[in-house]
Amino acid sequence: MSDTQITHPLVDGPVGPGCKKVDPIVIADGVKRQFGGLTAVDVAHVEIPRNAITALIGPNGAGKTTFFNLLTGFDKPNEGNWQLDDQSLANVPAYKVARRGMVRTFQLTKSLGRLTVLQNMLLGARDQRGERFLSALLPFLWGRQERANVERADDLLRRFKLHEKREDFAASLSGGQRKLLEMARSLMSDPRLVMLDEPMAGVNPALTQSLLDHVLGLKDEGMSVLFVEHDMHMVRHISDWVIVMAEGKVVAEGPPESIMQDQAVVDAYLGAHHDTDLGTLTNQQVVQIEQEAAAELASTDEEEKA
Repeated sequence: MSDTQITHPLVDGPVGPGCKKVDPIVIADGVKRQFGGLTAVDVAHVEIPRNAITALIGPNGAGKTTFFNLLTGFDKPNEGNWQLDDQSLANVPAYKVARRGMVRTFQLTKSLGRLTVLQNMLLGARDQRGERFLSALLPFLWGRQERANVERADDLLRRFKLHEKREDFAASLSGGQRKLLEMARSLMSDPRLVMLDEPMAGVNPALTQSLLDHVLGLKDEGMSVLFVEHDMHMVRHISDWVIVMAEGKVVAEGPPESIMQDQAVVDAYLGAHHDTDLGTLTNQQVVQIEQEAAAELASTDEEEKA
């Protein structure tokens, strides 16, 4: 894929790593995170397009989740800056990042098992007056807001087909239902950007299409989506734009139909499997090839030490 020959409606200029977007919702510059002598993230420049579904892909250890953690305030970088709609979020704590419109889900769901599904939903609502000590003693100050939050939560639970579970403890939900709950809870704060970390991981195939439809629904409601995923069928099916990371860096960007056949991406993602079209692989095949590549690398290291 030649950077100088390909253009795209989301891009202001030629397509390539770090390319400028027509209307970015997030801009990150010089973001670096090191753990001892290991550089986990070293992103020179990247922009996330607004009102689009962007996939962040790459091999295991590429730095995708670490980059997620940095952007959302769950980790601090060694250096770098990023902003959401011209508002800097560098070194802003996670709860303030969420208040400003950037929310995330986790690969391992974070629902509170001993609270009901409805109570978990209400935790996602912003600026709750009843959380303050003095106002909590005066229900007339927060009662109307609380009723509105419950109504909003019930609407989302119906949309995500969890309404029949509203009074059940979250611990009783299946893995897929917890993913749905976490996605629904993230919408309680009316976010501008929703970030999903491997939303399909551990999900029963029966719920896969439902989750895909919900992700597409976020875009239809005017939200932007950035998600990490290994399932190449999902990436090809729902994403408008794909960003590829390898060894902590952004090595390629483009529309999914081009990225899946980009030789540089295949080299970074699958190592020696040069003739493979990423879009033809199942999630299990991608993971298997990554594991084989890791085993080959470990074997080479052992031989060099010997």
